[in-house]
Amino acid sequence: MCLIRRTAMEDRAPPVFVFGIIADIQYADIEDGLNYLRTRKRFYRNSLQLLRNATRRWEEQRVMCVLQLGDIIDGFNKSRSASEQALATVIGEFDKSPADVHHVWGNHEFYNFCRETLLASPLNSAAKAGSGSDLLADDIYAYEFSPAPGFRFVLLDAYDISVIGRDESSEKHTRSLKLLQEHNSNSDLNQPPVFNGLKQRFVKFNGGFSQEQLLWLDEVLTLADQKQERVTVFSHLPVHPYATDPICLAWNYDAMQSVLRSHKSVVCFMAGHDHDGGYYMDESGVHHITLEGVIETRPDSNAFGTVYVYEDQVVLKGNGRISDMVLKYP
Repeated sequence: MCLIRRTAMEDRAPPVFVFGIIADIQYADIEDGLNYLRTRKRFYRNSLQLLRNATRRWEEQRVMCVLQLGDIIDGFNKSRSASEQALATVIGEFDKSPADVHHVWGNHEFYNFCRETLLASPLNSAAKAGSGSDLLADDIYAYEFSPAPGFRFVLLDAYDISVIGRDESSEKHTRSLKLLQEHNSNSDLNQPPVFNGLKQRFVKFNGGFSQEQLLWLDEVLTLADQKQERVTVFSHLPVHPYATDPICLAWNYDAMQSVLRSHKSVVCFMAGHDHDGGYYMDESGVHHITLEGVIETRPDSNAFGTVYVYEDQVVLKGNGRISDMVLKYP
């Protein structure tokens, strides 16, 4: 990672395409509060204003699409019977921009809605992937598409295996609960295990990827390798322990990393969830970016990015808490 100089973009040929990126808006029409650990302030109403700042900038920059990395509204909406209204409010802001928005699902989506409701909602953006695939399966929210010749985007379902993302009567819920309780003995499964280190990822607000999804991703990336495409993967949960706090890591991050490392087409993995953000380039040259969360961004700042995709590199122009970066291809 390196800081970008303004002239680095001005002196280059035009990008192949440009897209917007944002994470963890967590809008709710309530007073400011604190995070789960009561260590950080959250600006629930003002997150909508920060989204407006982002959409205005993206319109000026003529982005072709926007990637929303999950937690679009906060779980507090559920107890106030305000989930539908809150979602309509945020979607209304996105709709003011002509760019297609591709939505990733996070834990707060599942605090507000069941999987079946999400699949029938505006947060199911698979239909916008005109040059790509339909959903991987009826109940797995993962799809891929090509934003431009030679490039591919893949959106993953990080709560495919989870307690909160699956109906209690389902086999996946049973398996997920068993896995979680094997690693976390707390009565409140949102409290991390007493162990330090990577085992802290075994909490209820995280999840993971089924074998079916991993095999599908492997097939998508194999085809991308053959076509010599550049692939960016999007997920709510980070999958590299050096790009996030362990408490925000996907349960089976290692299985996902194994798939990513085996394909030369993978350029970047973008995630949210950890509101502090993070970055790491792994030994294969894949850039793991965790975006800072809107919800914990002060009203006088911002937290969104505009990504300029070139033939030889990706340039992330950050706003507010998000740093500028130049990402060379592996």
